[in-house]
Amino acid sequence: MRILAIDTSCGAASVAAFEGATRETLASGILPMRLGHAEALTPLVQRVMAEVDGGFSSLDAIAATIGPGSFTGIRIGLALARAFGVALDKPVIGVSTLVAFAAPLLADPRPGIIVAAIDARHGAVYHQSYEANGRPLFAPRVGAPLDAIRAVGAGPTRLAGDAAEILAAEARRVGMACEAYPAAYPDIVAVARVALASDPAANPPRPLYVKPPDAKPAAGEAIARRDN
Repeated sequence: MRILAIDTSCGAASVAAFEGATRETLASGILPMRLGHAEALTPLVQRVMAEVDGGFSSLDAIAATIGPGSFTGIRIGLALARAFGVALDKPVIGVSTLVAFAAPLLADPRPGIIVAAIDARHGAVYHQSYEANGRPLFAPRVGAPLDAIRAVGAGPTRLAGDAAEILAAEARRVGMACEAYPAAYPDIVAVARVALASDPAANPPRPLYVKPPDAKPAAGEAIARRDN
């Protein structure tokens, strides 16, 4: 299966075309950024697919990260992935950003727990813990870094994601053995590999919002609208 993977959930716009049969990355592109995904993503996809023999018509599926992460970035990536899915009549697979961060460590199984963590700002992190065999210990959560470490138990643990160092500091403070593998954004090839192993019907391209957005509607009376 040939898949196009898209990630805009954290600190980059990332795209890769991946061939599942040969486990080969056909083409990829990464633009580190916190803002500007809407303007950068479509041209990036076009550049990547221009390097792929057969182009868009050779794709069997589309994958996109669903969060948690940047509310705006997630919506942009999913909107484009869905558009390609409709245009090409191909399935679109949603990939948890936390699973994508954890995937490289899950591919190297060792004793202990793996924790994927993303900075949720305001002193909180999104996090999820996994056994070495990949089984999640609980659904994605948001909370204080110390709560994420306490959820692990006695350790040892390996920490992945853009909040890995934040959790590592808490782990060391309480005497837990840990290794940190920080990354500003998921490995886009890991996103593709997770998608290839996923059932499209069970992993729809819907945003994974673990907490409500920071921006909220203004309280009080609505501004009166002038009728022409």
